[in-house]
Amino acid sequence: MKTLKRFSANILRTENDNRAILVRLTVGLIFLTEGVQKFLFPDLLGTGRFLSIGFSDPAFWAYFAGTFEIICGSLIIIGFLVRLATIPLIIIMITAFITTKIPILVHKGIWPWAHEYRTDFAMTLLLIYILIYGAGGFSADSKISENINN
Repeated sequence: MKTLKRFSANILRTENDNRAILVRLTVGLIFLTEGVQKFLFPDLLGTGRFLSIGFSDPAFWAYFAGTFEIICGSLIIIGFLVRLATIPLIIIMITAFITTKIPILVHKGIWPWAHEYRTDFAMTLLLIYILIYGAGGFSADSKISENINN
């Protein structure tokens, strides 16, 4: 029981910085809306996109990624289990980098790559920020963490 309490406390631990809500809203809303769009516009942003990138079973992977973007984006917005929610999103960002950004770098060069990678780069750094510092003061994690520690 003590180990579970310590594990929960570490996962939910957060800096008491209320400004983290700006990072959470940015990251969470972008992932939430991107995930929803994979379902709304499958030919452009879902299955069709994953097919053009070269995924086998593109429908599965598009809806798989979209579901994680919706769930994890929502968790980050409300500030609940944000450290855990960042992990699948970081994996999605690494996959996007490997499948879409490296080919741009190889075939078109550094400047087109830098242009295309700017949003992914910013999102990845913001996810790392959340992973390191937690959800901040205005979050479910903060409230739950207070109750665990008291």
